Amino acid sequence: MENQDLLHVTPEVQEKIDKLVNENDHFAALFEEYLNTKHEVALIKSDQVVTTDEHLKELKVKVLHLKDEIYSILRR
Repeated sequence: MENQDLLHVTPEVQEKIDKLVNENDHFAALFEEYLNTKHEVALIKSDQVVTTDEHLKELKVKVLHLKDEIYSILRR
């Protein structure tokens, strides 16, 4: 599950994500930041937004850290 995109998970995991987004402010903020950062990376990769390679790398690392924290919460 670690390499999976959080937007393409099993229905059981999606239910848990939905529940946490609605009941846990910290998780909701993390998930929103994850989605926003993933969207920013997608815009850069599609050449809709121009940035440096270093900034793109930083965003990708940020996505991984957010994803790790989200998965940590989901495992509880």
